[in-house]
Amino acid sequence: MALAADCGIRHVAIIMDGNGRWAKNKGLNRLEGHKQGVEVVREIIKASREFGLEYLTLYAFSTENWKRSKEEVDGLMSLLCEFIDFNLDELQKNNLRLMGIGRLDRLPEEAFKKLMGAIEKTSKNTGGSIVLALNYGGRAEIVDAVKSLVKDSLAGKIKVDEIDEKSISDRLYAPEIPDPELMIRTSGEMRLSNFLLWQLSYSELYITDTLWPDFGREQLKNALESFKGRKRRFGGV
Repeated sequence: MALAADCGIRHVAIIMDGNGRWAKNKGLNRLEGHKQGVEVVREIIKASREFGLEYLTLYAFSTENWKRSKEEVDGLMSLLCEFIDFNLDELQKNNLRLMGIGRLDRLPEEAFKKLMGAIEKTSKNTGGSIVLALNYGGRAEIVDAVKSLVKDSLAGKIKVDEIDEKSISDRLYAPEIPDPELMIRTSGEMRLSNFLLWQLSYSELYITDTLWPDFGREQLKNALESFKGRKRRFGGV
């Protein structure tokens, strides 16, 4: 039995934090840390497939990250394009589907086109889903879901009394994806940083001091195995 199934996990979400600090510790510029972080993404995708995860969601670029310097933002968008160019064939070979969540249409044109092209080309793959959260914010996602509900209500498609948690969930960016059982955050920070605020309501959290460029297969395995001992009561006893 695959490790993920043995642990009772279908979906892991990761806040990939610490690229900048890793670079600073080594006397490098921040973009070098992001480049190393991309290498780790490749390793973790491979490991997630090995462990039998159905869904892996990676917090790649938040709605707040636009506040960073133009040089860093441009570099991150270039790395996204390179990641797609260099890994699309590998995703196809391994029957992996690429997905994106966030306000994707506000990405730079080249990044948006490459991302949507890769999403389309891998859309029929059934061996697992890699979900990139790009220009993503948990609050923005809920706002967009509420806007959709208001439009449907005004159009007579749903009554106010019919609005419930499911009607909101159905209007999130990827309603077909189950909520993560486990959320991993690297670099030791103890916050959600506006990530999957709705979906993480009952997810287990795993915080490690390891910086993302130093995270790897064994660290992912440790996180999965730590989940096995958790008691998930969902408000019960």
